[in-house]
Amino acid sequence: MNIAPRAELDDGLLDVCFVSRMNKLKLLCWVPSIFFGRHLRLKGVEYFQAKQLEIEATLPLDVYADGEYACRTPVQIRVIPKALRVIVPPRISL
Repeated sequence: MNIAPRAELDDGLLDVCFVSRMNKLKLLCWVPSIFFGRHLRLKGVEYFQAKQLEIEATLPLDVYADGEYACRTPVQIRVIPKALRVIVPPRISL
């Protein structure tokens, strides 16, 4: 799935894709568009980039990072440039 199609490993930005509350049937209809990154055009989807963000909630919510439990809200998240070494194949020009 291409949830954050504009994400770059080295741009120093967090890519955030926020989906407003919706019924499960509508969400299921959207699934094919997520594979191609076309969900960003749909009503109810907000996508933005930021160097840092803070998440608060009326009731504490669990926060997961890469599928693992990290903490509970409120939470501050920021990018630390060049803090992680990542090996990727070179870009191929067509």
